[in-house]
Parts: sequence; C-alpha cells; structure tokens
Amino acid sequence: MSTGQSQRPIRCLVAKVGLDGHDRGAHVIARAFRDAGFEVIYSGLHKSPDEIVQAAVQEDVDVLGISILSGAHNTLVPKIVGGLEEYDAFEDTLIILGGIIPEEDRPALEDQGVGAIFGPGASMDEAVTFVRENAPERA
Repeated sequence: MSTGQSQRPIRCLVAKVGLDGHDRGAHVIARAFRDAGFEVIYSGLHKSPDEIVQAAVQEDVDVLGISILSGAHNTLVPKIVGGLEEYDAFEDTLIILGGIIPEEDRPALEDQGVGAIFGPGASMDEAVTFVRENAPERA
C-alpha cells in the first residue's frame, strides 16, 4: 500500500440521517475509526439526506458511514446515493450502513451501491478491516 510517500488518513463521515435520535452506535464506530487512525467527522443528529451529501462532498470523504435505526433506510439511502451521484462523488465514496437493516432489504441496498451493512453486535475490527480494504485510494 505504501510507496514511500505519506498518504493522508482515510477520511470518514459518520452520519445520522432522518429523525432517528439513537446515536450510541454512531459514537462507538466513530471512536473505533479514530482509534484505527482514520480521520472522522460526525454529522450530529437529525440530518437530511441533502445535508449528509453536502458534508460528504465538502469534506472530501473516502467513506460515508450511515447509522440508521428508524426503518427509513429504503427511502433515505437512495436519496443520499442519488445526491452523491449528482456531485460525481459516488464512485469515490465507500458507503457503509450501520443499524437495524432487515435481511430482506439488504440486497436492494447493496445493488444501489452500499458496500457493507453492519448490524447490532458487529465487530468493530471487522468494520475497520472492511474500510481499510475497500476505501477508495486517493493521492
């Protein structure tokens, strides 16, 4: 991975979308990502899909981690993906989801470009390893 040049750390936006006010998991993954050496930006609660897209584009993130427990993932995630596509940022952004996502909803989300879905009890090491192995490389 290293060519002798110093690469910038992986930049991650951990985002809470919609009316979901449960953010413990988002804080846990943000801390795990920071401990792994990633640069982490936390969106705060109750962000709209557009606000998340704007933050991801403005912060030039490599990874967008969306924490969602509200059950609105089939509505909100496509809006975020569409927004990233509008800014030509979709191809350069690894999207991961965390939260309660029913098994039957996962294939459609993955077809839309979600790289991985981590449910309750997922290993932080597994999430960190997935990001390290799949985040887009940038100069």
